[in-house]
Amino acid sequence: MSERRLDALKLDNFKPLRDVVFETLREAIIKGVLKPGERLMENQLAENMGVSRTPVREAIRKLELEGFVNVISRKGTYVSELSYKDVHEIYEIRATLESLACGLAAERATASEIEEMERYLIEENDYLYHEDILLTVKTDIGLHELIYKATRNEKIMGIMSNLKEHLYRLRCTSITLPGRKKRSLIEHQGIVDAIAAREVELAQKLGQEHIVHAEQAMLALLRNKLGTNDG
Repeated sequence: MSERRLDALKLDNFKPLRDVVFETLREAIIKGVLKPGERLMENQLAENMGVSRTPVREAIRKLELEGFVNVISRKGTYVSELSYKDVHEIYEIRATLESLACGLAAERATASEIEEMERYLIEENDYLYHEDILLTVKTDIGLHELIYKATRNEKIMGIMSNLKEHLYRLRCTSITLPGRKKRSLIEHQGIVDAIAAREVELAQKLGQEHIVHAEQAMLALLRNKLGTNDG
């Protein structure tokens, strides 16, 4: 980080400083201000944001947990690069689990849960042309977590929780592809409609297709950025 690209923080009285630093760095990575492979220097980050090194160090630990950075012993901290292999493996697992979860939700979701799913769709539609990607992602996560809850299967919920950090960055990245937000909303609507109609096989099919399309969007972005098919 030779040049200054991060401004001094606008502090939020309701959030711990480490959380404000974490969210600022995460957004900078998502938007490409901090680029894949770039080394992050704690002292420079702290100076640019007008804070001490302690909240920066704490934020970096959390970024590592969510897959945004790699901390390499005796070498430093680098913005992590997404490979084709990593993306495919994560989505391969998620496609299978999503199909199962949507099918079980079609069998087991309560009327109040289905109503809540519909409210998420309304909220997602409100954010369709909003520039804040994180609001869309937050709504997307909320809808999917509600579907997992409706399965009444704690193992599914546990596995998806373990993938949560990896999925967050992928969600934030794939949703930036032109047209993906609208397509995702249409796919979500189809899934919720199938769950509401208790169409188990259709819910399974649409759940799996939704994740396959998300993977395709993510890989398209990687191809554009890397200009290669090598993972």
